[in-house]
Amino acid sequence: MKWVIIAVVVIIVPYTFLTLHYRKPGPAFQPYEDMKNQANVSRLLEAGYQRFSIAAQRPADEVAMTGGAQVATIDGGLPADLRATLVEVPLLPEEILSVTAAPTASTLQPYVIQLTCTLPDEKRQLGGAELFVRDDDIVITPTFEHVPGDLQARSRQTVVLLTVPAGALKPGSYSVTLVGERSSRSWPLEVR
Repeated sequence: MKWVIIAVVVIIVPYTFLTLHYRKPGPAFQPYEDMKNQANVSRLLEAGYQRFSIAAQRPADEVAMTGGAQVATIDGGLPADLRATLVEVPLLPEEILSVTAAPTASTLQPYVIQLTCTLPDEKRQLGGAELFVRDDDIVITPTFEHVPGDLQARSRQTVVLLTVPAGALKPGSYSVTLVGERSSRSWPLEVR
C-alpha cells in the first residue's frame, strides 16, 4: 500500500503544479458556443450592424424616471434583415407595454430606459439585453431565458431597467426600436 501512496503523490503533485502553472486564464474553449458567437459576429459585421451588450436588471422598487420621448407602438418582431442575420433569434418578451426614456442622450453619460413588458409564460427570467446599431437605426432586444426545473417567475408582467453605457452611441439622430414579439415600441433619439 505504501508504494501506491508514493506513486499517487509522485504523479499528482507535478500534475497539479503543471496544470495550475500553464493553464489558460479565463473560461475553457466551448466549441459550440464559441463558434456560434464567432459566426454571429461576422454575419452582423457583414450586414453593417454593431452589437453591444447592455446592462439589464429588474429593479426591486420601481425607479422614478422622467421621460419625455414620444414613444409609439409598432408591430412586434425583429426587423427582417436583423432576423436573417442572427444565428440564433433571442427569446423576446411577448409585448412591450410601456417605455420611459429621454429624447436626448449624451455620449459622456449612460442612457437609461425603463420598460414594462409581458412574458408569454411564467417560465422565463431576464437574461440580459443587446443593442444593435446600423446607420441611424437602433434595435434593442431585452432577452429572456427559460427558468430551469419547476421554478416559475412571480408574474408574467415585469419591469426592466436597461442602461446603455457611455460612449456606445455616436452623436447623431437615431430611431430606437425596443422589440417584443407581438408589439414593440419606437421613439426618436438625439445623441450629442
